[in-house]
This record gives sequence, structure tokens and C-alpha cells, in this order.
Amino acid sequence: MRSFTKYSDFITRNRYQIAIFLLMAGASTLCVFLVTARIAYSDTQKFTGLVWNLFLAWIPFLLAYISHAFSWKKPVLYYVLPCTAFLWLIFFPNAPYILTDLQYLAKKSTSAPLWYDVILLIWFAWTGLLLGLVSLYLMHDITQRSFGRKAGWIFVFTVSLLSSFGVYLGRFVRFNSWDILNDPREIAITILGLAIDPSLRLVAFIFLFAVFYLFVYLTLYSFAHLVQTPSNPPPPAGNLRANDRD
Repeated sequence: MRSFTKYSDFITRNRYQIAIFLLMAGASTLCVFLVTARIAYSDTQKFTGLVWNLFLAWIPFLLAYISHAFSWKKPVLYYVLPCTAFLWLIFFPNAPYILTDLQYLAKKSTSAPLWYDVILLIWFAWTGLLLGLVSLYLMHDITQRSFGRKAGWIFVFTVSLLSSFGVYLGRFVRFNSWDILNDPREIAITILGLAIDPSLRLVAFIFLFAVFYLFVYLTLYSFAHLVQTPSNPPPPAGNLRANDRD
């Protein structure tokens, strides 16, 4: 009975975290179903790569969840968290990267109805976007608790710019997160070349993508705190005492 009570208390305390995890798992399952149904209907393998991209988007999500769960313990915070944070930063661009898969809508296809492809791609893009936003929120919370509010927002802005650059490397240069671990020298040379002679496309893409991602994050962040703020806060204690005297 005691173990059941402890299990029930754990679920109650973490009900929102569990709900988000289940919602993301449900959305991802639906994405896989949509691709499977399209394959069965059209007998083509188009859009199967989206499943792999979605799998990669789950990696930063899980790393952020694990980091946030253990970030309250000081030994883990100082010794283990830097490693998980580094891996999280490497794989984080995979989450917003799925948004760029919407470009496939520009390629006409007769193997399936256009409306179906629109729904399929939006589901993948939305799920990947949310996986990234939730993981960024969790890492933002860790940074803010550890180093202060200002450092937390500097972290968010920096990650938005770096991830936009990472998305650019993935979409246009065709690098992926594994290349940083397998061949860091080639990555470093490519990044140095882009930094020395940046193209207009590079600058425009990073700026617009980072602004878009920040806008979405700030909107959801404001919504999350809106429901936590009472609409009619109680008056100060001094006013209450004055009203009592009247």
C-alpha cells in the first residue's frame, strides 16, 4: 500500500511532465502511421526519411528530460550535466530541422493526394518543433536556476542562433550530428570557410530561422507563465490592514 501511495504521489507531482511525454509519443506514433499508410496506398518509399529525422529529434528531447530530472543533485549538475548538455547541443538542431522538410510540398507528386502530404508534413514539422521547444525549455530552466535569469536568456538566444546554423549545415551542406563526432576536422574546416566568406543565403537563413524559432519559443513561454500568474493578485498586506480598520 505504501509503495502504491508513493507511486501515486510521484505521478501527481510530475503529471504535466508525464502528459507532455505521452503527447509527444502519441504524436510521433501518428506520424509513423501516416507514413506507413502512405506507403501502403502509393507503394512508394517517399517520406520514409522523415521517420529517421523524427527519431533524431527525440534525442535532444530525451537528453533534456534526463538532465532536468537529475539537475537538482549537485554532483550530477557539476560533473555529469556538462556532458549531457554538450550532446544535447549537438543533436538539438535535428528538432527544428524537420521544419525545412516542408519544402517537399513544392515537388509535385501523383502517388498520393496533395492534402494528405500537407497533413503528413505538418504533423512531422509540428512534432519536431515541439520536441525542440520542450527540450530548450528544460535546458533553459536548468541554466536559469544554476546561473541566474540573465544567463538563462543568453543561453536561449545563443542556442537559437547556433541551432539555426546547424540546420543550415544539415539542409544545404548535408552534414549531420554524427559528423561532429566522426569527423570533427572536416566540420571545423567547413565552418571556418563559411565564417570567413559567408553567403547572403547563409546570413539570411540563420537570421530568419533564429527569429522565427525565438518568436515561437517566447510565445509558448509566455503562455506557460500566463496560466501561472493570477489575473487579480491580492492587494498588499498594508492595504488589507487599512481596509480592515475602515
